[in-house]
Amino acid sequence: MTTTLVDPRTGHPRGTVPDSRDEEVRTAVAAARAALPGWRGHVPRGRCRRLERLAALIEEHAAAYGRLERAGTGKPEAETAGEIEQVADLFRFYASAVRAQSAPASGRLVPGHESWVRWEPVGVVGVVVPWNYPLMMAAWRCAPALAAGNTVVAKPAETTPDSLGLLAAHAAEALGDGVLQCLPGDRRTGRLLVDADVDMVAFTGSGPAGADVAARAGARRVSLELGGNAPAIVLPDAPGDTWSGLAAAATYNAGQSCAAPARVITLRENYETAVERLAEAMHGRLAGRDFGPLNNAAQLARYDRLLAVSAAKRSFTAGIAPGPGENEGHWRPARLLADLPEDDPAVVEEVFGPLLTVQRADDPQAALALANSVPQALAASVWTRDLGAGLGLADGIDAGEVWLNCHLVQSAELPHGGRGASGTGTDLSTLALHEYQRPKTITVRPPRNPWT
Repeated sequence: MTTTLVDPRTGHPRGTVPDSRDEEVRTAVAAARAALPGWRGHVPRGRCRRLERLAALIEEHAAAYGRLERAGTGKPEAETAGEIEQVADLFRFYASAVRAQSAPASGRLVPGHESWVRWEPVGVVGVVVPWNYPLMMAAWRCAPALAAGNTVVAKPAETTPDSLGLLAAHAAEALGDGVLQCLPGDRRTGRLLVDADVDMVAFTGSGPAGADVAARAGARRVSLELGGNAPAIVLPDAPGDTWSGLAAAATYNAGQSCAAPARVITLRENYETAVERLAEAMHGRLAGRDFGPLNNAAQLARYDRLLAVSAAKRSFTAGIAPGPGENEGHWRPARLLADLPEDDPAVVEEVFGPLLTVQRADDPQAALALANSVPQALAASVWTRDLGAGLGLADGIDAGEVWLNCHLVQSAELPHGGRGASGTGTDLSTLALHEYQRPKTITVRPPRNPWT
């Protein structure tokens, strides 16, 4: 069986890819199992040097990675170039981080005994990544897993297998056969991988799919990143660049980012100003010039359905740059919705498109309640010149990552992870290494020293 690949910029077929089934999954997992002793047997310095070589290969072939990313996602060249640079940086970061990680207390903790803790890899990790950031989400999962000494079988989304296939080829060259493999296919392929003889599953995707992964994994370790619906609280004294900053973040990758701002919440006295300024800022963001199309027909239909059932009384729509047309490909313009109820589908569901909603609150505490009123709790932002007020609101927001006067600012050094319906686990930072490691405590009662 094969999956037909579609170019989201045109809506036309661009090729096919085989769907991996039982035999391919068993073969890949067996190869990862066979490669595990050699890979985990390297001292951290040895893995570090090999991962740095992989990072160098990514940089050397950045143009090829860019072409593959754009073929599957339709992203502008500037977006793919920046993301590929981040991917190389992630592998370099974890190459060094594994050499510097700290351990729990060790030494003489029990009278007459010596103890220490070893961090050991989990084993073979099954990684399932989404279509919104095909290469970067793979790096978020694979880089710390590999640095920690695990081998990885990674399944890309069925619509975007291209760049992960190239990464696996370069990994075979830099890391060795079987250490990192790509397993293309559809949703059934993903289920087969989760059900296979893997020791851990790292999944990034939708909430329902994540619940299915967790049920299938049973007692095995899982790491789940299941999306977001990020609020942005804007106080009346927000900086002047607030509106352009929110519009840029909301339309980056056509809004197909779990951490993108989705729900702007402002105070009642500032509401009309916020609507006016946001509408102006979103109008300046053109599909086809500033951001790409939605990824696939299913997401396009879902986006259109949420707009159709929204009870918003006002809608402000930007345009599509010359070239792409509304009836060609999966393009949708930037859009702002205002005057909508708190339980509107465009508010309570993760829309995952170039869309912002605006809500009003009577005071900052009411704004905070609105921010925390949805099940997802991944990311948020607060916009104000009053640092004390901003930090107070940031403290009250239930989210794994909160920005103040900015949004979508991330670095390999800073952890990223969800709460509630947004999943469990940590991506990025040295903390992510422990997602893919198990501590082993060793305690010894040494022979009595006759000289003491």
